[in-house]
Amino acid sequence: MTGTITKSTGLWYDVQTKTGEVILCRLRGKFRTDQNKNTNPAIVGDHVVFDLEKDNTGYITHIEKRKNYIDRKSTKLSKINHLIAANIDQVFLVVTIKEPRTSLGFIDRLLVACEGFRIPVCIIFNKMDIYSSKELKIIDYLSQLYISIGYEVQKTSVLKNEGISYIKKRTIGRVSLFSGHSGVGKSAIINAIDPELNLKVGEISKFHNKGKHTTTFTQMFPLSHGGFIIDTPGIKEFGLIHYSKEEIRDYFPEIRIYNNMCRFNNCCHINEPHCAVKKALEEGKIPASRYLNYIAILEADDMKLADWQLV
Repeated sequence: MTGTITKSTGLWYDVQTKTGEVILCRLRGKFRTDQNKNTNPAIVGDHVVFDLEKDNTGYITHIEKRKNYIDRKSTKLSKINHLIAANIDQVFLVVTIKEPRTSLGFIDRLLVACEGFRIPVCIIFNKMDIYSSKELKIIDYLSQLYISIGYEVQKTSVLKNEGISYIKKRTIGRVSLFSGHSGVGKSAIINAIDPELNLKVGEISKFHNKGKHTTTFTQMFPLSHGGFIIDTPGIKEFGLIHYSKEEIRDYFPEIRIYNNMCRFNNCCHINEPHCAVKKALEEGKIPASRYLNYIAILEADDMKLADWQLV
């Protein structure tokens, strides 16, 4: 039998067949999905083949080739990557500049992960009803910054029903992944898009001013208006792994257009002479925050990621 993994809890997987039936499955044998080491060989969104057992559970015997996937560095095992989801049509990156604050470094690292497969990303600035006039100006600046690079940006407020109809329209007939920190409002937006899902919505920790985890496992939900949404647990950090310097250069669109204009073909745009990227940076054609995050990713130095103060 064949189906799609809609939920992963570690040992067990919910696999939905084409008829809509959900079968509880386990993995059979050892799977090697690629040359990298993964914490989880099978993930939500995978198309799989499974054998049905007498107790109506199944054993996954084969994972079909993925058209794409999103992964990040494992938080506990620095040299192993953690796969988030596969076979995605688009990503909605939900961010807030307070309650909780999303760093620019987090945004840029997730964008790099999506660029690897050219997965379209829409950056959602959520909770537009809570910001001061100064904070709204910061959001306007950042919106124009990412729009100028080529990313789509949307502003939303679940309380004021702002931007929700647009997001809903974008999800029709597509597999959409929602990602971001805990507490930024992913589940609230999804509930506003499709109230029938009724996902649990969390609160902000008053002590740490950070979101509490409400989504425990990555899970795919069918939408009543057509399409699927993948809701992910809040991600505290988004470390990248297994990327070469050449790939990082290509995964920043505003840097990529200058790659062939440098004196040296293998220019990393750091200390090399006659660098077109550094010239563009000096002329204001490349945002300083993006360039600093590019350098931080090359150096794998999470502590130097650009923050809101640098915009």
